[in-house]
Amino acid sequence: MLQETSEQETEWEFAEIWVDTPIFPSYILMIVKEQSGKLSIHNPAQNYKIIFASDNYEAAKMWLLEDEYERLNNRILQQDSDEED
Repeated sequence: MLQETSEQETEWEFAEIWVDTPIFPSYILMIVKEQSGKLSIHNPAQNYKIIFASDNYEAAKMWLLEDEYERLNNRILQQDSDEED
C-alpha cells in the first residue's frame, strides 16, 4: 500500500493554488498537471474532489478566471517536492 501511495505522488508535474479573493474566507482551488499532460482542478474543501478536467492548461486557467480566481505565487513543481523529502 505504501508503494502505491508513493507512485501516485510522483504522477504529477506541477500544481498551482488559485483563490477567489473577493470572498472571505477565500475559496481555494488547485490546478494539478499530471505527467500524462492532463490537467484537473481540485477543491481542497471537498476532499480534493475534481471539479474540472481538461487536456489544455489555457482551458483550465480560463475556467478559473471566469469566476475571478487569481493564482497565488509560483507553481509547485514535482522536482521541488522531491528535494524536500
